[in-house]
Amino acid sequence: MLSLAVRIDRAQRVLRMLEEDAPLLAVRVAELTPEHQDSAKSYAAQLIAHTRGELEQLSREENVWMTRDSTPQPAD
Repeated sequence: MLSLAVRIDRAQRVLRMLEEDAPLLAVRVAELTPEHQDSAKSYAAQLIAHTRGELEQLSREENVWMTRDSTPQPAD
């Protein structure tokens, strides 16, 4: 299983790529029918929203781990 830091890094990269690709998506779908354009743009928006949600969840998990690691442990 991938570490939490690697999963966060991958989600951030995917999100950045999707957001940077938005203007190019409009160009790529320009020749499609309006229904297909809307479908492609809607799918891209859903993918971005899903990736943001996943990144938020991973960040919450990281915060939990950080909190647990910073809690002082009793000596043996």
